[in-house]
Amino acid sequence: MIRQPAVAGSFYSGDKSRLQHEIDTFIIKDCEKQSALGAVSPHAGYMYSGSIAGSLYSHITIPDLVVILSPNHTGYGKPYSIWPGGSWITPFGEIAVNEEAVDELVNSCHLIERDKESHLYEHAAEVQIPFIQYFNQKTEIVVMTIASRKILDLKTIGKCISQMLQKLHPDALVVASSDMTHHEPQASANRKDNIAINEILALNEDGLYNKVNELRISMCGIYPAVIMLTCSKERGAKEAILVRYATSGDVTGDYDQVVGYAGIIIR
Repeated sequence: MIRQPAVAGSFYSGDKSRLQHEIDTFIIKDCEKQSALGAVSPHAGYMYSGSIAGSLYSHITIPDLVVILSPNHTGYGKPYSIWPGGSWITPFGEIAVNEEAVDELVNSCHLIERDKESHLYEHAAEVQIPFIQYFNQKTEIVVMTIASRKILDLKTIGKCISQMLQKLHPDALVVASSDMTHHEPQASANRKDNIAINEILALNEDGLYNKVNELRISMCGIYPAVIMLTCSKERGAKEAILVRYATSGDVTGDYDQVVGYAGIIIR
């Protein structure tokens, strides 16, 4: 069962050598790395958010299992959809799905369902994978899309992922794929994003959920972030670090309608 790339050639280069060069320009060479329990990483086209993702992944020692939590932009598939098995393909080659971890999650959490439909055209998880492959060719993945906003369900899934990882892969990394505020002036995006980022830095998943919904902050990966924070705290997280924040306006020079991007480490 192979998941073919949906956005290679648009969100990032579809050619291996060009993709290698692209990521080379985004990473921080000779960066001091650290183990991490979780992360927030953006998922726009690399020309907009690649430098944020590159800075983030440069600071992390990529383990042999990465769980990627993605919002569901397409509306297809199950509310809590996990890719069943096999592998995903990028220009860097195949990356295997850890089917033991998938089986454990499906068997231990009634909310999570095996499903391919929600993943076929979704970009938010896919754009994380070349960065993961760049730093560790041996890494395996588990990929979920999240299309429900029920906070009790989100926290239940976070606890289930934590239990699975403590049992099978205690050194794994959990990545919440998310952009921040969408299509607002720079000042407004900065203000709203600062509120959401501060809740993440406080490891406060309830505060993040409430502030994003109350203030209508258009953070598309809010629900993956709630799951990731819950999971990380169950695994003993003590702090969060903002690696870098920027907006699309910092690339294009157009500050009237920007999208915000943050790279955050949880450890």
